[in-house]
Amino acid sequence: MRLTIFGSGYVGLVQGACMAEMGNHVVCYDIDEDKIARLNRGEIPIYEPGLEAYIERNVEAGRLEFTTDVKQAVDHGLFQFIAVGTPPDEDGSADLKHVLAVARAIGENIDEYRVVVDKSTVPVGTADKVKAEIERVLKERGNAVEFDVVSNPEFLKEGAAISDFMKPDRIIVGTDNPRTTELLKSLYEPFNRNHDRLISMDVRSAELTKYAANAMLATKISFMNELANLAEKFGADIEAVRVGIGSDPRIGYHFIYPGAGYGGSCFPKDVQALARSAGESGYDAELLNAVEAVNLRQKRRLFEKLSQHYGGDLKGKTIALWGLSFKPNTDDMRAAPSRVLMESLWEAGATVRAYDPEAMDEAKRIYPDQAGLTFCESAYETLDGCDALVIVTEWQEFRSPDFSEVKDKIADAVIVDGRNLYEPETVEGLGLQYYAIGRGRS
Repeated sequence: MRLTIFGSGYVGLVQGACMAEMGNHVVCYDIDEDKIARLNRGEIPIYEPGLEAYIERNVEAGRLEFTTDVKQAVDHGLFQFIAVGTPPDEDGSADLKHVLAVARAIGENIDEYRVVVDKSTVPVGTADKVKAEIERVLKERGNAVEFDVVSNPEFLKEGAAISDFMKPDRIIVGTDNPRTTELLKSLYEPFNRNHDRLISMDVRSAELTKYAANAMLATKISFMNELANLAEKFGADIEAVRVGIGSDPRIGYHFIYPGAGYGGSCFPKDVQALARSAGESGYDAELLNAVEAVNLRQKRRLFEKLSQHYGGDLKGKTIALWGLSFKPNTDDMRAAPSRVLMESLWEAGATVRAYDPEAMDEAKRIYPDQAGLTFCESAYETLDGCDALVIVTEWQEFRSPDFSEVKDKIADAVIVDGRNLYEPETVEGLGLQYYAIGRGRS
């Protein structure tokens, strides 16, 4: 089949590469000429395991193209996927200007039937706005081309997006037209062979399903972080509690790991947007607001633990950071706990030596020429001249360090572990002072 993807960012590139991998002819459009030029040179603007190989293979096979020509994009695909960003507005609501700009572009160039697919995470009612915008432009053109608008939200985890797309848990299709349901079933048939994963529903329910899924996962994270803070007050071990409650199949072990708070491009934005949408409808979403508030507070816990250890005086201290991305296997630093920690340290007069296996270029882009920040080539290099170490992201290479070398290099022999990677007894037995999340002391 022939597909057009509007937006060559994280969602668009994964969607385009995976659809091309199954034999479809895909054109990815983006307004950013530099990004398209880089993609046409074989340069991938994001880090996602496996993505580069998929793109390279399908470009060589002629199944995947990149363009800035909007007419070429609209003319190409029966399916017109909208996969552009929906950044939070000043009040936390989703900004739909990019989505509606694509709708206008489709309306200005459409000459035959198209299925317009909302892939971006958008508030309930967005499909109606996309449809109205296309209809408005078509009316101005004096053109009566038929089209349908459907919701097909993505459920990709950064760091595992290729696997999630190729072997989906579910494929949500929101449409009010049986014809488009059948067209989407045909498109997704290669991903749906073992058993039927496609779930069809009305458009608004599909839009809410995406927000509901992310809000539920974010709620589990914030709830565990709340419990971790209580465990410190009570002298309990949250890791023991986690195992105890996770053994209940009604709860399970997924997303109940305490830490430094969630980040990334989805959970923070989507929880805020759903809460704001609720407010606009006249409903006070108290739980969603609490989830967001707990997460914002949790992102300050690492700094608070350091500050408490040093009696509130971090001026002149040098802190080593292991991990900058919001989670492993990505270079994404959007809303990452590391940013809150570093900015708090600089404000307190401390300096930072940082390392991340994949996010160094992104960090340099965010903090160019930042005073008090040194980028290091390895985890152990960060320890040179440092007073304390903070674990921010749970990359595999941080899980089994040489604690003897760590102790020899850290002046004050202090580790703050924001991901509970180590056993307190082991680390403390080596003569290091160890602060984790919810493991018996605040």
